[in-house]
Amino acid sequence: MTAYQVLVEALPRAPRTWLITGVAGFIGSNLLETLLKLDQRVVGLDNFATGHQRNLDEVQSQVSPEQWSAFKFIQGDIRKLEDCQLACAGVEYVLHQAALGSVPRSINDPITTNGTNIDGFLNMLVAARDAAVTSFTYAASSSTYGDHPGLPKVEDTIGKPLSPYAVTKYVNELYAEVFARTYGFKTIGLRYFNVFGKRQDPNGAYAAVIPKWTAAMINGEDVFINGDGETSRDFCYIENTVQANLLAATTTCEAARDQVYNVAVSGRTDLNQLFTALRQTLNENGVSYAKDPVYRDFRAGDVRHSQADIGKIRRLLGYDPQFDITRGIVQAMPWYIRFLK
Repeated sequence: MTAYQVLVEALPRAPRTWLITGVAGFIGSNLLETLLKLDQRVVGLDNFATGHQRNLDEVQSQVSPEQWSAFKFIQGDIRKLEDCQLACAGVEYVLHQAALGSVPRSINDPITTNGTNIDGFLNMLVAARDAAVTSFTYAASSSTYGDHPGLPKVEDTIGKPLSPYAVTKYVNELYAEVFARTYGFKTIGLRYFNVFGKRQDPNGAYAAVIPKWTAAMINGEDVFINGDGETSRDFCYIENTVQANLLAATTTCEAARDQVYNVAVSGRTDLNQLFTALRQTLNENGVSYAKDPVYRDFRAGDVRHSQADIGKIRRLLGYDPQFDITRGIVQAMPWYIRFLK
């Protein structure tokens, strides 16, 4: 069995108390669903800036009443230290997902991005340290690699940041390292690479590419590709990301702490290939789309290519992603069709 399979079997026998910040968001709600199905106790914190009540409602519909009763929701803001302290009280494992994502959003509004992603992160570090939590796992970002051209991306080699968002996520890593050195409070950062899956919002100006394009195709609208379509990404299905979080939170390997890890599948899919894959999978689900994509200018702050080396997380955490992009799209598509029709 894989390390994750062993963990999934062990957790229901020894329930723990977890805190998920950003619990009403895409990744947070998927973590919540998994943990409740594993009979864990969960505290969730969210201010609904980018999360949605509908995500929590959907999780409730997917778990038993007994499992749902093990969830406590706090409507609060990580920019307020007292909210972070309230959320951390009595918690063993912290999964810090709350942030303002999106490169374009950060370019348009760097002050709010900084306040949430840096001030909020520091509040969470302080609150978790003072609450003596067992572990603190946080959402880092592949944007930290910036303008470094090397592929695949290796954790200890980064370039200059290309957006305010990238700056904030790099500062998170710096703060985490300083807290380990200064206070002995060790954390684990997970550099996400283009996570996708159910409950990822297809609406709004800052929607991610897979839900945004899927929504456009379902509705018969134009699909816009920034640049020539040869920009590539390492798309990572949500189930892989959930696995990485749970393995990181529960690791007992001391060498695995105070580290950052790539979370991806070590694949490369360009935007033209992604367009074809989405259209084909929709067609297989009874939704036809005949339009060609519309090409427009490259987007400011975007890197040209991104691919992760996942050797470190395999070695130290036992991560073993089970979903490549093809399998992930097939798994996610029925949800998008139900959500958008």
